[in-house]
Amino acid sequence: MSGLLLERGATLPRKSGTTCSGVAATGTATEWTLQLSGRPALVVHDTRWNNEERDLVLYQPAVVPAIPAALSNLHNRLRVGIARPSGTAALRIMAYTVWVDGERPRIKKSFTTAELADRFGHEQLRSLAARRGVSVRAESGSLEGHACDLKAPQEDERFRHAVHFPAEDDETPVIAFAHLRVIPVLRHVRWLSPAAA
Repeated sequence: MSGLLLERGATLPRKSGTTCSGVAATGTATEWTLQLSGRPALVVHDTRWNNEERDLVLYQPAVVPAIPAALSNLHNRLRVGIARPSGTAALRIMAYTVWVDGERPRIKKSFTTAELADRFGHEQLRSLAARRGVSVRAESGSLEGHACDLKAPQEDERFRHAVHFPAEDDETPVIAFAHLRVIPVLRHVRWLSPAAA
């Protein structure tokens, strides 16, 4: 992540909140810091809830530093759920990317694989998928369940994609989250150039 450093931090012992499915729960959150030189640190919470759900979100600190509105509007919003597809030991994170409408980050869910690679970064997506046990798969459409060809990404059919990764791999979903949610907003506010990260 060119210019953006990712560092694992502490695990918070107890957190209360609402899961992606709307259930009130408690859980533990591992903090991951995204640091861009000369900018305030951004903290991602990887929360494991006591009802077996798990999600990632850009955490809003008690005191929010002066940052652009579009980035502030991402705090505690547009979480990414981490799920275990039935019949597998692997986990998955849906590859829904953010675009900014005025100052509000919004979600886009369906892409051709080429469009997803354009938004994520071709090299970055290939690098993520090259990690041990990681794959990018079609989650809908005629290619559902199949691994996507990232060397020659298809441009004909739009569908939902997901990043599949081993359950013991804590870093891959955070890297994917940074590329899907945070980096598009950092580009929008010009903290990163369009080609960076």
